[in-house]
Amino acid sequence: MRPAVVFIMLTIMIDAMGIGLMMPVMPDLIREVNGGDLSQAALWGGILSTSFAMMQFLFGPVVGGLSDRFGRKPVLLISLVVMTADYVVMALAGSIWLLLAGRIVGGITAATQSTAYAYMADISASEDRTKNFGLIGAAFGAGFVMGPLFGGLLAEFGSRAPFWAAAGLASGNALLGWIVVRETITRDKARAFDWRRANPFGVIRQLGKLPGVHQLLMVYFLYHVAFAVYPSVWAYFGTERFDWSPAMIGLSLGLFGVSMVLVQAGVIRVALKWAGERGTVVWGFMFAVVGYFALSFVTSGPVALILTPLAALAGVAPPALAGLMSLRVADNEQGELQGALTSATSLAMIVSPLAMTMTFARFTGPDAPVYFPGAPFLLACGLSLLALITFVLRRRRPKLP
Repeated sequence: MRPAVVFIMLTIMIDAMGIGLMMPVMPDLIREVNGGDLSQAALWGGILSTSFAMMQFLFGPVVGGLSDRFGRKPVLLISLVVMTADYVVMALAGSIWLLLAGRIVGGITAATQSTAYAYMADISASEDRTKNFGLIGAAFGAGFVMGPLFGGLLAEFGSRAPFWAAAGLASGNALLGWIVVRETITRDKARAFDWRRANPFGVIRQLGKLPGVHQLLMVYFLYHVAFAVYPSVWAYFGTERFDWSPAMIGLSLGLFGVSMVLVQAGVIRVALKWAGERGTVVWGFMFAVVGYFALSFVTSGPVALILTPLAALAGVAPPALAGLMSLRVADNEQGELQGALTSATSLAMIVSPLAMTMTFARFTGPDAPVYFPGAPFLLACGLSLLALITFVLRRRRPKLP
């Protein structure tokens, strides 16, 4: 594997770890800096998650557009350096407001996912893009695994230890990128930066004008709204339904992450060869519908763990969707496309935690019309079914030559 590809995968993995490593320690850290009980900590945790996602949403197209203008390498390296400083600030934070500021900056630096995808598109042949996007998905899954696991293990050394570890990883990866990454945006490929195309709504609107892209963007968005049920309510669901400990929740999230890695590093290649990109999307959403429906009604913790790999098979859908869209835009629009996808994912992460946690609270609180902790997963099932129907019924468009 080429060193530049390793660097891109590490960048995405560290982005994902920045989310996951906070899950086990955040309740204790928030109460440490802000006081209050667990319910208040959960409220602040939601605010921190939303602010992070909001910054990713707002800055995804900006960072992607800047990489189309000034190059992938400087954007990636500067973001990693700022990310390192951000983790250090969060490790030293003594107030909830400094944690909030850290999450805001962290959301901006994590918006480099658009540039990472664009760089992978730059160095990949058109027939290999979907497979290489799958590698990025696998790296995200690896980060999703390592984040909660490392966060739980390092929490033994204090609630700040995971942030120091993340700072070390980000700085080391910046050094690796400085050494191995070659710039792919030459002067003749560079495109002028336009603020009208760099705002998240403008870039989605602009790309929505391209034949066959706007419906795929909607399907991509719905997938991520449904998928976000895991980071949004899994800890609460596991505690309420199965009386799991934080360690068990971390392990269960790790199992899901391992399953995602296997799916996007290996299963995606088999699926593409067997079913093609369109068929892979269809099968991915079918697994999502079945997996979420089953988790809605499960009452056994071991059964929920058995169902986890089934739900993870839905992970073949997003790289296949990204590959379909990548083939429908010009080479000098790849950064903008990936910025739009990053924004769509971030918008889903803004919408989904609110929808999923409110649904969970509505059906588990004292005034619940019926006790149903699995209600958020049933909502995710419905969204996945809607996405599948939208994809199947959309008008087919030709690829760019």
